[in-house]
Amino acid sequence: MLDQVDDFLQSWHAHGTPLTSAREWRDDRFLLIAAEGEGASGCSIDGLFRALKALGNDIGADLVTSGLVFHRDRMGVVRSATRPGFVASAGSGEITADTPVFDTRLLRLGDVRARFERPAGESWHAVLLPAARGGAAR
Repeated sequence: MLDQVDDFLQSWHAHGTPLTSAREWRDDRFLLIAAEGEGASGCSIDGLFRALKALGNDIGADLVTSGLVFHRDRMGVVRSATRPGFVASAGSGEITADTPVFDTRLLRLGDVRARFERPAGESWHAVLLPAARGGAAR
């Protein structure tokens, strides 16, 4: 899979100009891709998503997901849940403010390096915890 991603990135262009990019595979779960500067445009990003969807179809995996919340369980395994599932797990105490969560909405490399994984209570995920929801999961 990563060889195919690397092949795409080597030929990735925006408005005819090659993009300088890199990727990282983290926790056997997250494919992080960065492009240098402001070069990636809407069309080039669409091309990346099309390539990842096609690759996902080839290998039987969804490489472009949205709407899922990712966290580490007590054993350190990365898990995903729908937002209502995450709220339910928080309500049962399985997920707490100290549970490591992943912010897949980050767009800048510096932000990814600083805040990709951190405790739920220090992330946007805090709004899904019982204390922020009036003491009980809804």
